[in-house]
Amino acid sequence: QVQLVESGGGMVQAGGSLRLSCAASGRIFRIGNMAWYRQAPGKQRELVAGISTAHTTNYADSMEGRFTISRDNAKNTVYLQMNSLKPEDTAVYYCNAKHSDYLTGPLYDYWGRGTQVTVSS
Repeated sequence: QVQLVESGGGMVQAGGSLRLSCAASGRIFRIGNMAWYRQAPGKQRELVAGISTAHTTNYADSMEGRFTISRDNAKNTVYLQMNSLKPEDTAVYYCNAKHSDYLTGPLYDYWGRGTQVTVSS
């Protein structure tokens, strides 16, 4: 079993920065893409940014230029640097990783429990 634990959330004023971390632990064998999602109250969960094992990244349009996703494959950790935060960035941020217990075949989604980010105006 794989566990994902997020950290780094908190409260910040508009224009401020936060850095989220997500570490995978447990019985890790093959981790693929990792990503950050977020869910604001009353809204659906949405993709923030994703990163492949080769460090290829993709971002939601509203986050590109302000957020940076990175990963440390040796530490099985993914990061999200968030700058120029806006009140509308307030949400619970979830870490996602695709993992398999085998060398080949499909990867399955694992999720962290989330970390709250609150941006005040």
